[in-house]
Amino acid sequence: MSLAYAAVLISDPARPAVDVGVLALVSRALGLAQPKVLATGIAAEFAVTTADPDDMRAAIVEVVGEAQLDVALLPEDGRRKRLLIADMDSTMIEQECLDELAGALGLKERVSAITERAMRGEIAFEPALRERVALLEGLPAEETVAQVLAERITLTPGAKTLVATMRANGAYAALVSGGFTAFTGPISARLGFDEHRSNVLDVVEGRLTGRVHEPILGREAKLASLEDLISSKKLARSETLGVGDGANDLAMLEASGLGVAFHAKPAVAEAAHVRIDHGDLTALLYLQGYSNAEFVTV
Repeated sequence: MSLAYAAVLISDPARPAVDVGVLALVSRALGLAQPKVLATGIAAEFAVTTADPDDMRAAIVEVVGEAQLDVALLPEDGRRKRLLIADMDSTMIEQECLDELAGALGLKERVSAITERAMRGEIAFEPALRERVALLEGLPAEETVAQVLAERITLTPGAKTLVATMRANGAYAALVSGGFTAFTGPISARLGFDEHRSNVLDVVEGRLTGRVHEPILGREAKLASLEDLISSKKLARSETLGVGDGANDLAMLEASGLGVAFHAKPAVAEAAHVRIDHGDLTALLYLQGYSNAEFVTV
């Protein structure tokens, strides 16, 4: 049975690639109607009726060739979501906070290597987190966190617009991180999230003890947070949008109505409903059918 889909083409706003030529090529090659332009040069969508969205997406990817584009096929029904549940590190911000804390001790390279393995799913998240936090023992907590936030942390392009636009259209936004409340608190406030959930670093007399409070918020806890929000907000699962980049996000992404792997590790990108490899976080708005004229900027 054929259903109605939107075939969405998205590029990095800093390197527009959804040009007239690409759109004409896709339209001619696949016999599609004229596209709806969501943002000139950046995003557009075609109305598609197909029984096999995976095959249609593959056909479009083949047509666009080497163009730096993200392509997604999404059911037209229920595209706009009422819940955004988002990872923080390397998703809503461009860094890994724990790695940056380790940089204050000259241990960033060592800790980053463990982080990378955990995010790829090569080692379990919880023991990897304990191992990394143990290396930070003795670090002055408040002043180091404040310095990292001020000097080392940058918001991912499109993050503020994503949260502001979804909230302005009635969505609830939750930042759910395997990181730490010392970071998710300030960052969720900067980005305009409704709430944040994360781990707590143990501090005694102003210094990190090298321990994290148990239980650790990891892969299963992120999934549990999604389920809790669906229940407490009385949402249908189809009304939820999850975004993340690492292996500890995968259960949450798979259980979301729309799970988006954002500049993600290979295994996560392969398993998620949609992968965004080129666009910034405004890509998640284009996936929902928003045009840039509808964006809310703060």
